[in-house]
Amino acid sequence: MSQYSMNIQWSDEDRLFLVTIPEFAELVMMPCTHGKTRDEAIHNGEEVIEMYLDAWQAEGESIPEPRTLQVA
Repeated sequence: MSQYSMNIQWSDEDRLFLVTIPEFAELVMMPCTHGKTRDEAIHNGEEVIEMYLDAWQAEGESIPEPRTLQVA
């Protein structure tokens, strides 16, 4: 599993859990993916992260660093 962040929010309008990846916000359209259940959304989010990282690496693009939580 990657170290990238995922935000998962319920959308009443779409009737789905929508997934955004904060580290990718400036590079890709958000939300990145979705799921009918929270588990499906997490699974789809992990697949999207892997897909983007593979594509950026293959194209020689810079890859955003994962953010880490710093607790004081």
